[in-house]
Amino acid sequence: MEDKETQNPGDVRKPRKLEGPGTAWKLNGREEDGFGKGGKTEMTGTLYLCATPIGNLGDMTPRAVETLKQADLIAAEDTRNSIKLLHFFEIHTPMTSYHEYNKVEKARQLVDRMLEGQNVALITDAGTPAISDPGEVLVRMCQENGVPVTSLPGPCACITALTLSGLSTRRFCFEGFLPSEKREKKAVLEELARETRTIVLYEAPHRLVRTLEELHECLGNRRVTLCRELTKKFETVLPTTLEEALQRYSTEEPKGEYVLVLEGKSLRQKRQEEIASWEAMSLEEHMAYYQEQGMDQKDAMKAVARDRGVGKREIYQQIHGN
Repeated sequence: MEDKETQNPGDVRKPRKLEGPGTAWKLNGREEDGFGKGGKTEMTGTLYLCATPIGNLGDMTPRAVETLKQADLIAAEDTRNSIKLLHFFEIHTPMTSYHEYNKVEKARQLVDRMLEGQNVALITDAGTPAISDPGEVLVRMCQENGVPVTSLPGPCACITALTLSGLSTRRFCFEGFLPSEKREKKAVLEELARETRTIVLYEAPHRLVRTLEELHECLGNRRVTLCRELTKKFETVLPTTLEEALQRYSTEEPKGEYVLVLEGKSLRQKRQEEIASWEAMSLEEHMAYYQEQGMDQKDAMKAVARDRGVGKREIYQQIHGN
């Protein structure tokens, strides 16, 4: 992957003004508004996190286009991919690569440039920077060095898929791609098996079937919505179950990048499993468990009754044989 800074054809440097949170910067003789206190100087630049389309160029916001045009430098995940986007919107700002394999060293370089007064716009190949993306390293380093950071809202595959899933959106967790290392993946899957919130995952087509198998093995037959080609002409949203998805892809080759939205474990099921685990103990063992922690018999009975989902009177009658 190219790691040098590239100058777009037709680039003409000119005085520019970018507006961030409390800022109004100019290329030459920058004016400062809001960051002159607490050790900040008027020459400090800003990092702009610019969301880009995940499939449909019409989703690019005017604010993102203007910011990319006015920034001093664009840091892109893959300059070869992003140059197409910049050409389409007639953006001529120089680019430099910022990706997983140079994220620490390049972040230092970018922070140095912002401390010198340059404004940097960060983009990923598609979607919002710093979401399942090395941009989080640059954001953290900016914060540690007192460089202002602002985010320009826009496309994000995980949120788009979640809203299309038909599953609960009130509480959800985003897992991104599952780890590739077996032991780490096993630990994550075991944690997800206990998760009661809706789960959002990313997966590549060549790993989809294996991931569905692992999810089914560890989580059981949950409801899942598979989303692919989001915002594109052949966008596909498939509400199904893990079992049905496995049957489908036993004869159909997965194509495109997938977002999996998976239902969490129901609170009722979780409670039933908790009760079953306590009932595996004898009543005497269960009482002793709490009394050894310093509870008297009355409080221990209350705790045991709560654990087993029954009334305290029932526990009392079992203990005293009434």
